[in-house]
Amino acid sequence: MSYQVLARKWRPRTFAELVGQEHVRRALVNALDREQLHHAFLFTGTRGVGKTTIARILAKSMNCEAGVTSTPCGECGACREIDDGRFVDLIEVDAASRTKVEDTRELLENVQYAPTRGRFKVYLIDEVHMLSGHSFNALLKTLEEPPPHVKFLLATTDPQKLPVTILSRCLQFNLRRLPADSIRDHLSHILGEEGIEFEPSALAHLARAADGSMRDALSILDQAIAYGGGKVLDDDVRAMLGTIEDDHVYQLLDALGAGAAAAVLEVVENLAQRAPDFETVLNDMISVLHRIALLQQLPEAWDESWGDEGQLRALAQTLSPEDVQLFYQIGITGGRDLPLAPDPRAGLEMVLLRMLAFRPVSGVSAGSTTAGQSREPQPAAAPAAHKSVPPRTNSAPAAPAKRAKPVPKGAPQQAPNQVAEEHPAVSVAGEANSELAEQWHGLVGQVKLAGVVYQLAMHCTLTAREGDNWRLTLDPPQQHLQTKDRVIRLEQAMCEHFGKPVRLELVVEAPAAETPAARAERLQAERQASAVASIEADGNVKALVDTFGGQVRPDSIQPTD
Repeated sequence: MSYQVLARKWRPRTFAELVGQEHVRRALVNALDREQLHHAFLFTGTRGVGKTTIARILAKSMNCEAGVTSTPCGECGACREIDDGRFVDLIEVDAASRTKVEDTRELLENVQYAPTRGRFKVYLIDEVHMLSGHSFNALLKTLEEPPPHVKFLLATTDPQKLPVTILSRCLQFNLRRLPADSIRDHLSHILGEEGIEFEPSALAHLARAADGSMRDALSILDQAIAYGGGKVLDDDVRAMLGTIEDDHVYQLLDALGAGAAAAVLEVVENLAQRAPDFETVLNDMISVLHRIALLQQLPEAWDESWGDEGQLRALAQTLSPEDVQLFYQIGITGGRDLPLAPDPRAGLEMVLLRMLAFRPVSGVSAGSTTAGQSREPQPAAAPAAHKSVPPRTNSAPAAPAKRAKPVPKGAPQQAPNQVAEEHPAVSVAGEANSELAEQWHGLVGQVKLAGVVYQLAMHCTLTAREGDNWRLTLDPPQQHLQTKDRVIRLEQAMCEHFGKPVRLELVVEAPAAETPAARAERLQAERQASAVASIEADGNVKALVDTFGGQVRPDSIQPTD
């Protein structure tokens, strides 16, 4: 006997056998039980979620010889013929191969004739969005007012391409992607019925690989059975799908948590020897990060299918919630860019190194570590006695109170925020702060700056200056303006203005003096207050207010200077 693939053998034949789609099943069962059947149904959803399967069950329910019912017998001639695909009154059409208007007209020529074998003549049109505009026009009138013995069942993966006139004449059912848990449980049931040995963790990988499609899950399961020689084991499924053991993902996250770039690249080197799918490696790491985030917020949300509970809970304790969210976001963005990389491995390495480069580390200045060094938190310098510095947040790079050493002529250049050697910070307070702040106010107006770089300069203040090495303080609420590229552009503008190298060290902390932006805002507020006071003191305005009980609206007043 010829082998029948699992996707066909285990295709649901009744509503009770459907997996998921409860919202669709409930509506159709109620309509059948009450015999209130619409003449046109539209089923939408991604591939493999059950559009044509539900349509065939509906056709069987309407034509069962026992009567219109939500539980067709499956034994009568009509039920068996529909299951076998040879029922004469179920006309299945693939719209992708019959897009011309002539095909549609030919199809509708026999609509007026009564069914030959069943109770209803059912037209099942798959991928209906592929029909041409003229074909839709030819179908429109019949779809709106068909004979009472005709039912239309339409299925599509792209309902946006259907004309509104077609949508308005159909009952529309949106089929959802199936959850991985539902797919896994169904695969487990099928393998139990088939008597095939399996490991639950292997089914979890298959369910995730199916991406919400039950048909894809059954097709991959067939492949896994063939690959494993009649067994579905975790190692075989991983090898077949190009996935890796969770231990390697845990090792990657451990290395990222420690800030050890060398360890990260060593894990990638070990992975490369197994010839994995690097895109799948990144997706696996994103999935683990999602589980860690759930455990951090809801420790009771553990699921047995997640893997090693001890490892995941240990990572949830080791990694900060901020790091988990940052790694997840960079992983999602990097996954979109991965196909653009010249080499998949290089693309994965760049995503991982990006996680290290942008990882917020308390008390360490931006760029002060190299790829091979561990980014362990360093103690922050004590604030000056005359002010209180607010605690640093994890959302922006911090910086110690250290000054960059002047760079000798001919020495290799470093990144703007990188400190070559440690020097004691130059303490400034009182008049010195005011003098440096005034210098910065003048420079911001003289140096050629534009756009976001100008905004960055406006929210900084100069707190220390030692030769060509300058220390800028950025107001914490504006820390989002600080990026490596913008600091480089600000430094270049300063170099062009002075005609010599200028090195900037930018830290985020409460400024000791007024920033240009704060001064501009204060002066504007003073001008506005002066303008309002001038209007309110005007004799004519006072007379109007006293006579008519009027009010002066400050928001309608603008300074003329």
